[in-house]
Amino acid sequence: MFYGFGHRQHALLEALLFQKNGLTIDELANKLGITRTAVQQHALTLEQGGYIEKGNLTNTGGRPGQVYILSKNGIELFPKQYSWFAELLLKSIKDQLGSPGLEEKLKEIGKGLAQNLKPKLQGLSLIEKIKEVSNIMQTLGYKTELELKDGEELPVLKAHNCIYHHLAQDFEEVCQLDCALLESLLDKEIEHEECMVRDGNVCKFKIK
Repeated sequence: MFYGFGHRQHALLEALLFQKNGLTIDELANKLGITRTAVQQHALTLEQGGYIEKGNLTNTGGRPGQVYILSKNGIELFPKQYSWFAELLLKSIKDQLGSPGLEEKLKEIGKGLAQNLKPKLQGLSLIEKIKEVSNIMQTLGYKTELELKDGEELPVLKAHNCIYHHLAQDFEEVCQLDCALLESLLDKEIEHEECMVRDGNVCKFKIK
């Protein structure tokens, strides 16, 4: 059962998963064995949470009935195997191109991602760019902070988590994606001073 959802809400979401075209309140009530009022209450809560949404109206023989379907957020509640799939891709690339080839591919991905994000940095000073890059990394799922040491002009960027830690344990080349992303965003050389995958407490990036 999904964390934070009751049994009925879980059953409602699962019913919509099996019926991609959606179900009306009456159809959901029949499937779940509860009243229309109860279904309406659960549907309202799930809609407000962004897990289901209104689909097309359907002709039920009387007045048109409102159909509910899973939203993208609702679909994401169900189990996925993104990490496993990414691992298969990385292994395939490494088998074909070797470790140096995989590093280059990951650098390309990092640089490509940076090009999409660079407009957010236009017109900013270097210090402002570093702060904004830290914010960008947080939107990507990192828990970051900036640390300015005595005598240093630029802060060190520290990440307290790795969003693909499991992959980086098997493929150290993955770290090149982060470095390439940071170098492309800041137009500065980046030194990966500390890495959690290699027994570090954090991932620490020094801006040269």
